[in-house]
Amino acid sequence: MDVTLGYLRESLSNHLENEVCQRICKKMLAKRYANEEEFVKDLDDNEMSFLNHVLEKEIKYAQNEQDQKRAKELNEVYELLL
Repeated sequence: MDVTLGYLRESLSNHLENEVCQRICKKMLAKRYANEEEFVKDLDDNEMSFLNHVLEKEIKYAQNEQDQKRAKELNEVYELLL
C-alpha cells in the first residue's frame, strides 16, 4: 500500500463508527490503489466531503503532536480533495 494511503487508513480507523468512513475503508481494502491520486478519483462526492472534514482535524492533530511526516502525508490527500 502507498505510504500516504497507509497514513490515511490509520487516521480513518479513528472514525469507523461513521458509515461513510466504513465505505471508504472497504474501498481501500478491496482495491489496490497505486497512489493517492488514483484513490481520490474513485471517491464519490459524499466520501470526498467526509474526508475533507476528517483530514482537517487529523492534520491539525498531527501538527499539534509535531508529527510533521504524518501531517505532510495526510496533506497530500487533502490537497487532492480541494
